[in-house]
Amino acid sequence: MNLHEYQSKTILKKFGVAVPEGVLAHTEEEAVKAAEYLQGATGTDKWVIKAQVHAGGRGKGGGVKVAKSIEEVRKISSEILGMTLVTPQTSAEGKLVRKIYVEQNIFYFGPTEPTEIYMSILLNRQKGHTILMYSPRGGMDIEAVAAETPELIFTEEIDPKIGLQAFQARKVAFNLGLKDEALKNMVKFVTGLYKAYEGSDASLFEINPVFKTSDNKILAADAKVVIDNNALYRHPEIAAMRDYDEEDPIEVEATRHDLNYVKLTGNVGCMVNGAGLAMATMDIIKLSGGSPANFLDVGGSANSKRVEEGFRIILKDPAVKAILVNIFGGIVRCDRVAQGVVDAYNNISEINIPIIVRLQGTNAVEGKKLIDESGLKVHSAITLQEAALLVTQVLN
Repeated sequence: MNLHEYQSKTILKKFGVAVPEGVLAHTEEEAVKAAEYLQGATGTDKWVIKAQVHAGGRGKGGGVKVAKSIEEVRKISSEILGMTLVTPQTSAEGKLVRKIYVEQNIFYFGPTEPTEIYMSILLNRQKGHTILMYSPRGGMDIEAVAAETPELIFTEEIDPKIGLQAFQARKVAFNLGLKDEALKNMVKFVTGLYKAYEGSDASLFEINPVFKTSDNKILAADAKVVIDNNALYRHPEIAAMRDYDEEDPIEVEATRHDLNYVKLTGNVGCMVNGAGLAMATMDIIKLSGGSPANFLDVGGSANSKRVEEGFRIILKDPAVKAILVNIFGGIVRCDRVAQGVVDAYNNISEINIPIIVRLQGTNAVEGKKLIDESGLKVHSAITLQEAALLVTQVLN
């Protein structure tokens, strides 16, 4: 589950990571009040106005701007709120900005030059270790740094059984060229960041930039956080942060019906029971000359109602030209799934595309017979080869 910047910083603050003071706003008036509050609370005379959408590169798209007066806060807020923000990490359609984050300015000059640092913590699935990745060259062009000067990208492997060690946090600060007060503050920052990552069951914490101010404070100027969905039951306060407006509405509806659905860009919808079978089904579709339009796993308890809801969700995608139902009858009986397909076909008037049903396992023959004798325009198959052949026929 993706979090907004303001939500991510709430978690960071909880674990002792220093962040700039900020206030969420949904309107121009709320933004002005937020700026006035921050001026009184922190003494800042400049504010950063940030669009809150689930996408990186907001600054490049015009979604992050600095206001130098209360009047500019109002003007910039009115420009960003309601805009369609297109960034390198969004589709061409962009994302609608519904809320903004008004934050105190931390780019001030003093004894030393301010510095932007890149830092992220993520899981290395191949090694089963956590990776702390960082660079002294943070900011909007971190991708260019990685491509052109890879020697400026450092990594630290963390064994999850023992966690981040004190010497590793110090090593990060040394590699970043910090010393004295800045070094101590960076050690504290890295330690808190790892605690936040581990304590929230995240799969990613990316801070770009980590900001070293001119007076050696270390602050998370931005934050991108992804939480492992499988761990959300342990964090109801984080689960409550889910922003459905930022997600594909079809995927949201699938979640409400306990269906695992991911929209893809192809023309053949697929409905299966089991993630492994779903991958095989998508391979079948590609080999047959089609392209999968979705990943949809109805689970091991596929019944008539779940099958019907699966059809309704797939049919919401106008790109779908055919549907392949691929069910292995292990826990579930194939004849029950077949009955669900027949019932769904009779209940959904919008079905006007070919449907291929491949059943294998418990009562597969009975299921195929039920579909063949239903009188409906449903193509049945038992083997993968038969299903692939039928996909090819209905697409041509």
